[in-house]
Amino acid sequence: MHFLIVEDTRDVAEAIERRLERAGHVSDRAETLEDARHFAAMASHDLIILDINLPDGSGIAFLKSLRAEGNRVPVLVLTARLAVNDKIDALDLGADDYMIKPFDLGELEARIRAIIRRRSGEADRTLSVGLLTFDMAARSVLIDGRPCELTRREQTLLEIFLTNRGRVLDKDDLLVRLFGHDDEKNPNAVELYVGRLRRKIEGSGLEIRTLRGLGYQAVIAETEA
Repeated sequence: MHFLIVEDTRDVAEAIERRLERAGHVSDRAETLEDARHFAAMASHDLIILDINLPDGSGIAFLKSLRAEGNRVPVLVLTARLAVNDKIDALDLGADDYMIKPFDLGELEARIRAIIRRRSGEADRTLSVGLLTFDMAARSVLIDGRPCELTRREQTLLEIFLTNRGRVLDKDDLLVRLFGHDDEKNPNAVELYVGRLRRKIEGSGLEIRTLRGLGYQAVIAETEA
């Protein structure tokens, strides 16, 4: 998945990025509001981790502008402030959750999974379709109770499809979600990974359709009568 980390304390931002990277995710990092607006305009993100205190203003202003523009991207707010009003303002403006600094990276990752689950309509840490179950915490996949071995990027791609089931996902958007803004990424990589993933989850009940000229769509496979 593709995250935006808006945090001006470099060691904190780098620690978050490394933690997410180990789970197969890619991240953009912004140290200012200006940079955050640039990244938000340049690409879509699956979730934004947003510090309130930034060198050129408040992260709350960025959150407010996102919601005013109709951008419903999930936002997890980070704050060193303990004032109840700060939390209330963030939640009232559309933040999905908040954490007080300093925080544990394991808890941060769990909060992120919880936000993604809520947005996907799932009740626990697993995403399930048909015979397929993906454990977001353990990063493991079962098909009809049997392990399905996926590479890290195949897991990430599956997670993107499961959390966006029914939506049409543009190939260029998927490319950024898988590789970030790496200039050396191969434009054909999405087709390669989608093809591999299809073969590995065949018969699971999840179908990945190619919509020519539009992108890909994950749907519940139709069963024969």
